[in-house]
Amino acid sequence: MQPKLTAKARCVDGEVGKISKVIVDPLSHEISHVVVREYNGQQMDRQVPMSQIQEIPNEEEIVLRCTSAEFGQFPVLDRDGFVTIHDVEIAHLEDNLHVTPGEVLVPYPRLEHPVPRRSFFANMTHAIGALIALPLAFPVLKYLMKPMYQPFDNSWFSVGNVNKIKKENIGYQFKFTRGFKEAFMPEQQIEKNIWVVQASEKVREAVYGGEDKKFYDNKGDVVWVNKANAPFIGFSGKCPHLGCGYKWRKTRNFPDGVFLCPCHLSLYDEAGKVLDGPAPRALDVLPMEVNGAGEVKIIDIEYKAGVKKQIRLL
Repeated sequence: MQPKLTAKARCVDGEVGKISKVIVDPLSHEISHVVVREYNGQQMDRQVPMSQIQEIPNEEEIVLRCTSAEFGQFPVLDRDGFVTIHDVEIAHLEDNLHVTPGEVLVPYPRLEHPVPRRSFFANMTHAIGALIALPLAFPVLKYLMKPMYQPFDNSWFSVGNVNKIKKENIGYQFKFTRGFKEAFMPEQQIEKNIWVVQASEKVREAVYGGEDKKFYDNKGDVVWVNKANAPFIGFSGKCPHLGCGYKWRKTRNFPDGVFLCPCHLSLYDEAGKVLDGPAPRALDVLPMEVNGAGEVKIIDIEYKAGVKKQIRLL
């Protein structure tokens, strides 16, 4: 049973407050803490772990394991350490909760924990089995993977006009459609997006370090150079963590906005630098050209997600 929002919080020697919010783990979708607003004049919000709830007699009341005096030792909620699911989009997170989306808090991410020992040995066993089977599967894999060794696609795509950008150091999304062919499947049209920033000198320095950025084909030849003094910078629309789409969102700590990935809450500043979360690298800069009329063209490069080094994919 889950307590409702506004349910009374009672210690062994009396009531101390009522629930004002809940904190949810974005991966397990389970409530990890309840936030209890004290009845005293200060009305502080205190963060109480679910493990400290002795029982939930009904949806209108929870009983804590502590006394009223001990209740004051629970930490005061650091609101800046959380976002609501108005700020991020985590599918079905609130489906089983008796609260509205604005009252569900999700902590900013911590770096992922090391793999437990048991999981390590299980994964090692699977890897050894795969190595044993590889000689038998190699001829089939070679045939299926043949399309992967085609040259990189360095086609240019028109995505829009920079006239829509009215302010420096703010992310603007441009959508476009392109053809895509995977292995032996028929070609299909897919919708993609990039984010463009009209960069200040400080942001350009943070992205390029004062040097032009070169882009190469699979033979190592230069196909395009982004000039370090170019006023516009284009970022791939995929988060480098797991390839999710991200958005430009204003938050309490960043009133002008930051790039925020809803999948695991990676945060990036206007230069694409990682501010928080599990992302292994900064946002990927794309080859981009802006002509005199403001028309934007890009080469739609994709890089492998989840790794620190940029590894280009087809």
